[in-house]
Amino acid sequence: MSVTRKPFGADGEGRPVDLYILDNGIIEVHAITFGCVITSMRVPDRTGAKSDVVLGHETLEPYLTNPPYLGAVVGRYANRIARGQFTLDGEAHTLATNNGPNHLHGGPRGFHRQRWDGEPVTKGDTVGVRFSRVSPAGEEGYPGNLHVSVSYLLSGRTIDLQYEATTDTPTVLNLSQHSYFNLAGPSSADVLRHELTVRADAYTPVDSSLIPTGEIAPVKGSPFDLRSGAVVGERLQQTHEQLRLANGIDHNFVVAGSAGSLRPAAVLHDPASGRRLEVSTTEPGVQVYTGQSLDSRITGAYGRRLTPHTGMCLETQHFPDSPNHPQFPTTVLRPGQRWTSTTRWRFS
Repeated sequence: MSVTRKPFGADGEGRPVDLYILDNGIIEVHAITFGCVITSMRVPDRTGAKSDVVLGHETLEPYLTNPPYLGAVVGRYANRIARGQFTLDGEAHTLATNNGPNHLHGGPRGFHRQRWDGEPVTKGDTVGVRFSRVSPAGEEGYPGNLHVSVSYLLSGRTIDLQYEATTDTPTVLNLSQHSYFNLAGPSSADVLRHELTVRADAYTPVDSSLIPTGEIAPVKGSPFDLRSGAVVGERLQQTHEQLRLANGIDHNFVVAGSAGSLRPAAVLHDPASGRRLEVSTTEPGVQVYTGQSLDSRITGAYGRRLTPHTGMCLETQHFPDSPNHPQFPTTVLRPGQRWTSTTRWRFS
């Protein structure tokens, strides 16, 4: 087992960016101090052959803008906030908008475009890296100075994602990890033959700008019923107004069970390689995004064009636009509270 640190260039302000390589002989994870980006994740298939199962880049420069959020931690608020506006304790707040009229993934200079401090973690059979930073009051319009950390901890075939944060002023917070998975590896053009299971009885329908309507709708009888599993490409071919609005699946699913407890959220399986990813989380939701907006003009690692559906995301998080929907689980963080969240990726 090892944690290795290497230089990975400099950010737009000339500050050095480091690459941390976590290797326990089974899985190898590469992550950088810019955006907490996971640039590579090498996982064995059914024969033991390792291959990279996430989309990424081999150099820093594409991550300095990173329009598809490849591998990054997104925040302060993952997903969308309608019109970039919310009211907290009677005070209106206006955020930077970057998705039509809406605020997406923390704004144009959200956490995915910030440099973090990194430190290695080694404990027992676990190797990892802890990233931390202070998000100053007013960053992208958010109130409060936020002290935040994100840890990637590798043990056996499991990667734990652990988040912590505190604030000095009431604020809203919703972090997620935005890796695009393709369990077949770099030689595979898309994930349409992957099999997806989501442990959710309900989801949150959206309007034409992908903002939740406020309804919590049952998945039964819809293409969003993934409780027994479905082939991704076949499910996307079904006819449904919500699929049309998102040009695929880009929806929040309400994870079954009690939020706050680590419980199963989703399973992604590639029959060709045999690789299987089980996602568990303490979060109330998981945003399933089937990668339909990936831009073929972008070339990723291995010379692969990022065409639609080259990879897909399973973003564990609170619901989109929660600050504007009191019926959704709260995302308010207050002074004296410590916000924590855990997501687990287990490969087999």
